[in-house]
Amino acid sequence: MRLLYSILLLTLTFFSCKKDVATNEGETAYIGGEIINPIDKQLIIRKSNTIIDTILLDKKNRFLYKLNYLESGLYTFKLQSQNGEEFQLALLEPKDSIMIRLNTIDFDESLVFTGNGAKKNNYLINMFLENEEINEKILSYYQLEPIAFERKIDSIRRLRIANLNLFLEKNNTSKLFQQIAKGNIDYNYYLSKEIYPFAYYGDNEIKNLQSLPVNFYKYRKDIDYNSIALKDYFTYKTFLRYHFKNLALSEHLKKSKDSILKRNSYCYNLDKLKLIDSLITDKDIKNPLLSISSIDYINKTKNIKELDAFLDFYYEKSTDTKDKNYIEKLVKSLKQLQTGNKIPNVTLVTYKNQEVDLHKLIKKPTALYFWSKDYKSHLQESHAKVKDLMLKYPEVNFISINIDDSHLRDKSRVLQQYDLTYRNEYQLKDPKLAKEILAINPIIKVMLVDRKGKIIDPHTNLFSIQFEEELLGLLNQ
Repeated sequence: MRLLYSILLLTLTFFSCKKDVATNEGETAYIGGEIINPIDKQLIIRKSNTIIDTILLDKKNRFLYKLNYLESGLYTFKLQSQNGEEFQLALLEPKDSIMIRLNTIDFDESLVFTGNGAKKNNYLINMFLENEEINEKILSYYQLEPIAFERKIDSIRRLRIANLNLFLEKNNTSKLFQQIAKGNIDYNYYLSKEIYPFAYYGDNEIKNLQSLPVNFYKYRKDIDYNSIALKDYFTYKTFLRYHFKNLALSEHLKKSKDSILKRNSYCYNLDKLKLIDSLITDKDIKNPLLSISSIDYINKTKNIKELDAFLDFYYEKSTDTKDKNYIEKLVKSLKQLQTGNKIPNVTLVTYKNQEVDLHKLIKKPTALYFWSKDYKSHLQESHAKVKDLMLKYPEVNFISINIDDSHLRDKSRVLQQYDLTYRNEYQLKDPKLAKEILAINPIIKVMLVDRKGKIIDPHTNLFSIQFEEELLGLLNQ
């Protein structure tokens, strides 16, 4: 009964605004709906890298928003869910009036569209969920020989294209929708082929990477590096990240005799930036790729001289002032976090709401690790790993730090949810400032310091096969 009531309300809302839409000149669209079990009352709508608006839910957790002077394309709506911050896409075109209904407990799987423009969006969300299932299946195919692997994924692609053609025959759709739906199939297929060599051969066998069938990458001639239709689509953006890693390797091997792929090398990472700059002209596609690739290198390199030269190229090519400022601050912090320097002091808060200086907690060899409720699997896996390490290395002090902006009560609830104690658990008093000072990016970063607070390793990985060796080295300081 409650479901029927909700659908009736949404339908009435839809018809009440449809008249409005019909009278415009095709430059507006509506998006509205109902959020079940909202964590907060805010929903953010973005187009590419621009925030369109922040919408507040009403008392019944519903909203209705009119987009004036609509630019057709994919729009992101973002909100807090039970598992942290989540987002999804909606394709909006002139005269669309779509309503969404989703439950934050089961975010993607619960999302349903109704109204004018609903069919195409329900098809796209189903494709997104299908991608997850297919990619899970393809994981097992990565162990197959190249030709057998191609047969498997070619078969999947043909079936998906046949299903799409059937949908297009039954529904009147725009060219934009067709580009996005076909692009999803193509670039998910391309992504599998970009990942395959490293999943099958591994990073340490470059000679094997060069022994792939001659036509293995024949699809590369069809890549659109500046797709306006797909630039906000998950699959396309993920593909480009992997693709440029592989292109950079090919370029790097023309000049290097390395037999092992050194992902942290200056030349390899600079080649990646140069390729991105040479092949992409759309700033909404180029700038994020330049930034992500640069941050990845910045967080791994320990050669400051090469870092400065690398950044000179990045600053010249990127036009995103916000990203450039972020990277400038990140580099400044990383330079202060060099091995041998004393770790900067930041204020932490216990789960009894008591403030304490980080320096006062460091009385013996210490490992600092970080977590966020937005990364549920990392939260669970890191705490489980540390629990084992604490038994094996009681001489090491493991300090767990939450980096979220949310209230202490929310973080306490998360720890209770995963049956974790409050022992050695802290939050940042000023998350924004502390994350900048300690350069906490990515979340998997671990910092090792000696009993005097001197940095032994500013950036290691809890799950690295060398991590226990690093702990032993820390104890021998």
